[in-house]
Amino acid sequence: MTLSTNANPPSLFHYNRYKSATISASLAEGKTVGDGVKAMQAISDKLLDDSFQTSLSGPSRDYAESSSNISFAFALALLLIFLILAAQFESFRDPFIIMITVPLAMAGAILSLFIFGQTLNIFSQIGMITLIGLVTKNGILIVEFANQKRAQGLTKFQAVLEASAQRLRPILMTSLATSLGALPIALSLGEAASSRVSLGIVIVGGLLFSLILTLFVIPVMYTIIAGKHKSKEEIDNQFN
Repeated sequence: MTLSTNANPPSLFHYNRYKSATISASLAEGKTVGDGVKAMQAISDKLLDDSFQTSLSGPSRDYAESSSNISFAFALALLLIFLILAAQFESFRDPFIIMITVPLAMAGAILSLFIFGQTLNIFSQIGMITLIGLVTKNGILIVEFANQKRAQGLTKFQAVLEASAQRLRPILMTSLATSLGALPIALSLGEAASSRVSLGIVIVGGLLFSLILTLFVIPVMYTIIAGKHKSKEEIDNQFN
């Protein structure tokens, strides 16, 4: 670690009471920029009082700015997908049921990072945003097909049970195909791929974890939350 101090020379009429110090350090092996920023912040909180002001520069500042932008992008992605689904289904209940797959995928992603010793960095955060669009399709398949079955006169429980059974193969095929496509990234195959390992682990782990739980959680939540849907006979009688 190197330390350099810079102070403006005193002038005839004014003495500058403020001094600035620039601290630079190299990362230890296996540590990320986020780990370095947290370590420096911990040292600052421990040693410096309120009379000191600190700010980041260089890659550390870029990391902090990108982290705040990622959080905004994550929230915006959730909002946009929910509004699009609400317009598509003409309901707020059905999109809420579908969006339950998102926390399941996030739990699987964080658990996968912990198991494989990876950190929550910029690449893993991008993978989590990607997961929002990938995992909601499983819920869409089940909810949409269950609504069609209820329009044919089936009860809520019978409709979601039949929808889960008949949509099992498409859900398995799409989820496994996406997971296998991201597997080379998770295995760090190729030049300079080690920095993107967390991205692949988040996608593969989140998809597989949500795949297993979605087949059980979504039917249960649909049975509890889903609103009333008119059958085809009721719709025909309404317009006749």
